[in-house]
Amino acid sequence: MDLSRRGFLQAAVFTAAASGLTVACGGGSDSGGTKNGKNLTLWYWGGALSDKVVAEAKTHFKSQIKLTSSSIGGDFKQKLTTTLAAGGSSVPDITGIKGEDIASFLPNADRFLDLNDLGFKKISSQYLEWKTKLAQTEDGKQIGFPIDIGPTALFYRADQFEKAGLPSDPAKVAAEAKTWDDYFALGSELKKALPGTFLINNMGSVFSIAVGQGTTRFIDKDNHFIGDQDHIRAAWDHAIRAYTLGLDAKINDQSWNAAVGKSLTTEVGAAWHALDIESAAPATKGKWRVTATPGGPANQGGSYLTLPKQCRNPEEAFKIINWILSPDNNAKSFTDAAIFPASPETYAMPAMTGPDAFFGGQKIIEVFGPAAEAIPISYEAPADSAVMAPFMAELTSIEAKGKKPDDAWKDAVSQAKQIARRQGVN
Repeated sequence: MDLSRRGFLQAAVFTAAASGLTVACGGGSDSGGTKNGKNLTLWYWGGALSDKVVAEAKTHFKSQIKLTSSSIGGDFKQKLTTTLAAGGSSVPDITGIKGEDIASFLPNADRFLDLNDLGFKKISSQYLEWKTKLAQTEDGKQIGFPIDIGPTALFYRADQFEKAGLPSDPAKVAAEAKTWDDYFALGSELKKALPGTFLINNMGSVFSIAVGQGTTRFIDKDNHFIGDQDHIRAAWDHAIRAYTLGLDAKINDQSWNAAVGKSLTTEVGAAWHALDIESAAPATKGKWRVTATPGGPANQGGSYLTLPKQCRNPEEAFKIINWILSPDNNAKSFTDAAIFPASPETYAMPAMTGPDAFFGGQKIIEVFGPAAEAIPISYEAPADSAVMAPFMAELTSIEAKGKKPDDAWKDAVSQAKQIARRQGVN
């Protein structure tokens, strides 16, 4: 198995930088015909929603609406952007937007319906506030209904920790690895006891999570570039620290599949990364555990459903997405497709509270649930992903070409400023 969602997240960063960033949805017709249409269309991509729950929605609403769903392959954002720009009847009535793309659609929020006008405001307390706000304009317009999230954690081989004479119980590991420096100190002991083992797959994984642990990123609310400030430098230094200590496996390709669970004994990643590990290293079943992310929780991934303004029946479309993403159906989606819900109520449901055999019978929701609720509310600017790209690229240059870290930092900041200026950032 490839690094599906992780790989996509990294690719999304570079794609955003190359293609420019905020989404232009101008042009096209606004006509959506009448607003009591009986035939509605739904666009999403494979794995974004539970196909089973979508099928049940078609049955549930069939007396009022014929819902036709399409799983869109390829570059979903590009196809959606092109279709929105063209306008007309080809625009889907309901569409997904990936979490890493939602900020780039906010400058064109007028292309979407305000879900608060349709009833979201009354039920918003059922969903995580930090997730909801990321799909909200400065004046409070809500364009996205949260589908899922990716709370992060530390995955580790408990048997390897025991072999190295280190704590292996999740609570004890969490206590020993509260900060990134604590984690790297633990990793140094592990590497000393078990030569040839590594703590992280690459520096980008540390950098992206460390950035996500804060409340600010590369651009502030006043549209100023802040990618050269202390909070980004601290995230950068955490990544460099792992590299200089020899804890970085420097894996930026598919060789991760062969390394995980063998030379690579820990991973920091989102809840969905558990499936990546399980698929790549099935023989290590029962030997892994999960505990809190060093430095605090962050989010990776997670998406939204939106209603383009051309939607032919906003009230019924909202009822459909409200039904698909209800806490009860989110539990079904987790069971069917491992989609981690944005509704905390679901975390206490049987679908999520059982032991996980791959993790030695650990109830991993006891780690991911609190992490999900503790993720800080942060601001993400439309151009943030694009501005982040040079930092990721320069970290890879250090690993692949031996570039000096200080030179890489200067080049990353310089390139990021150029991209920011092209996006109208001060």
